[in-house]
Amino acid sequence: MDLKIIKREKRLCMCCMEEHEVKTVLVKEEAAFKNKKITYEASYLYCDKAEELYMDEQQIQENDIRLKDAYRQSEGLLTSNEISAIRAKFGISQSDFCILLGWGRKTITRYESHQIQDKAHDTILKKIDQDPEWFLLLLNDSRKNLSAGAFQKYLAIATTLYEEDRDAYLRKAIEADYARFQGNQLFHGNTNLSLDKTVDVIRYFAASAKITALYKVKLMKLMWYADALSYKRRGFAITGLVYQALPMGAVPIGHNSIIDLKDVPCEEVDMGETNAYHFSLKGEVVFPFLTVDDKNILDAVIDKFGKMDKTEIVNFMHKEQAYIETTPRDVISFKYAENLRI
Repeated sequence: MDLKIIKREKRLCMCCMEEHEVKTVLVKEEAAFKNKKITYEASYLYCDKAEELYMDEQQIQENDIRLKDAYRQSEGLLTSNEISAIRAKFGISQSDFCILLGWGRKTITRYESHQIQDKAHDTILKKIDQDPEWFLLLLNDSRKNLSAGAFQKYLAIATTLYEEDRDAYLRKAIEADYARFQGNQLFHGNTNLSLDKTVDVIRYFAASAKITALYKVKLMKLMWYADALSYKRRGFAITGLVYQALPMGAVPIGHNSIIDLKDVPCEEVDMGETNAYHFSLKGEVVFPFLTVDDKNILDAVIDKFGKMDKTEIVNFMHKEQAYIETTPRDVISFKYAENLRI
């Protein structure tokens, strides 16, 4: 018999009724469940003296779940542990989860133990797991049926998960957009795209007391000058961003998504007929993805352009060879960095 030993302990053996080392083992078994042959690992206690397997009350319950979880896996359904993990991810109790989903009060308790969920409920649970935004919508609909403390707790956890999920999606979308530029080092400045560095560059500018009125147009120019100056000095850019020549100057590909990345300190400001995007970061901050040399380059850009307003920096940019020689809306080559005016 093939036994997988998972624990040994000295205890009263209920098989031979003597005290000695008893092994907890796993045994591969087959059983018919819902007209299907299922293979699973059952947990037993093993008595060496009697050479017998036996189960205690807890193992009887555990093996029932093991069998049903093996059936769930064969049918592409969530296991009991996976259902429990989804609930734990949102920090929500079994009863409150049922309220949120509009199910009977004991439904989740049964699914996490002995009862196999139907495919419709399984689909809902998988969607909840993959879509924190949907959890937030259901949570808001269920607010009146939850205590204020529980609602706030679930809201905080789900909001964090949603932001992380959204950030991961944005990063994948930006990286996919940049994949087409990988073969041309003069487009990305001889640097692989680093969104971590990109976020830190924005945060570094936003935290500087030497920069006034840091709105989106000005920020985009500062970012280009930082990458161009880095390429001029070191032969490679800081961020790996690719820049286009737009009417207001250099702008990185995917700029609208970039400023929506998590940890970018962007505030939308109502300017009457339009909205503006302001960047500011207060207090003690760290920039883990920037090197000392990176910061020196950023400081040089800040010293040159920090006090310029939008019009001044745009006009300065328009006189760069990189802008003059690039067809409108085309990618700006880093080959022009050697003639940078700073």
